[in-house]
Amino acid sequence: MPIYLVGGFLRDLILGKDKQEFDLDFTLKRDSIKIARLISRDLRGGFVVLDKERGCARVVCNKNGKVFTLDFADFRDNTLEKDLRLRDFTINALAMDVNKISVKKKFSEIIIDPYSGLGDLKKGVIKMTSKMSFQDDPLRIVRAFSLAGILDFKIEAKTLNKIKKEKDKVPTVAYERIRDEFFKILELDNSIKHLKLMDKCRVLEKIIPHINVMRNVKQGGYHHLDVWNHTLETILQLEKIFQELDDNIDIKKYLEEEIVLKRSRKSLMKLGALLHDIGKPKAKMQKDGKTMFYGHERIGKEITEHISGLLKISTREKDALEKMIFWHLRPGYLAETKMPTERAIFRYFRDSGDEGVSILLLSLADQRATRGPLTDPVQRRRHEKLIKELIQRYFDKQKEKPFVRLIDGNDLIKKLRLKPSPDFSKILREVEEAQAEGSIKTKNQALELAKKITRKSK
Repeated sequence: MPIYLVGGFLRDLILGKDKQEFDLDFTLKRDSIKIARLISRDLRGGFVVLDKERGCARVVCNKNGKVFTLDFADFRDNTLEKDLRLRDFTINALAMDVNKISVKKKFSEIIIDPYSGLGDLKKGVIKMTSKMSFQDDPLRIVRAFSLAGILDFKIEAKTLNKIKKEKDKVPTVAYERIRDEFFKILELDNSIKHLKLMDKCRVLEKIIPHINVMRNVKQGGYHHLDVWNHTLETILQLEKIFQELDDNIDIKKYLEEEIVLKRSRKSLMKLGALLHDIGKPKAKMQKDGKTMFYGHERIGKEITEHISGLLKISTREKDALEKMIFWHLRPGYLAETKMPTERAIFRYFRDSGDEGVSILLLSLADQRATRGPLTDPVQRRRHEKLIKELIQRYFDKQKEKPFVRLIDGNDLIKKLRLKPSPDFSKILREVEEAQAEGSIKTKNQALELAKKITRKSK
């Protein structure tokens, strides 16, 4: 019985892409589960039934240190050609009978291509296989943009028009699937290009409906763009900053850290840039003829909590994202003084935690995206200089021994004979800040300061 290799692995093989992941999809007329079970025994791999009704099973095996995932599925229609028509795009509707692979035959001689997928691969075009493609699975609307970005292809005009007509179906898809496809776009080096096209097609708002509040919200004299266009400009500037810092090993490692599998800090920062001013419309007010947005970072954090739940991101991602939104103005406040105190810098890194650098880079992108008539070039240079100094300080501190408090709550109880109370956190925080700026260096000095703080609070 013919077994056909289909899907993304075959597509990338034809394109000559160097594969890091070996996920292969096979289809056959019937008995996929039975065949997969036999193959798993032969390869001594793991076996799992994915969908008994539709005849889908998976084999996972390890060969020479590489993990291979082999998925097998029965035809979804009575012929291979009809089965391929049910796939998303023409470049994925290619097949190859593995029984016909031979060193004597060229690839082109054994490729089955009923919908001109090879031609679309050559032209660099994403084209739907049928008019029912997006109705069959609306996630394909988002996948069109992620695939176009990953392959550096263009979406065909008819397919783009169909996307515009079918966009309302996107929210009907399980959000875990939408999230995974959306993060593929955020992982791209030029996400902004594809986010702008998604916005033009009004697809982006189907994924995160909250962004609509930012449209056409005018800002004050420091800005040259409304809130939404400033947001898009901030993402663009952030991507430019990533390129500028590409040769910095510390920053590159920091940005590429996977917060969860296949989702890096870099992609999360772009989501942070997308949401950093989402609280502005609600906070907008006029005072003495000036446009103000007091507290927009707090409002933005609250809205972001809901968006995090909608996208079903992990707790760690949620916490990191909320820190970016809530503290994104803090570096600008630090830059307003010619030389921030050691205590102020310590407080910033203590509050921002692991996202200290994320917030600094977001602040820098935010500032570069602000080019209104009231912007001060001297202040901008001071801001950029401080950002670079604080980033260097962050990585220098990472290489030092961890900060250890001179005293803790037990010392307050045993040495100062204090009863446990909510005041403990305030006392320890002030002692910690004094230790960080170097005004106290010993345990006795820390205890003396704690006594003074206790007397003042009485």
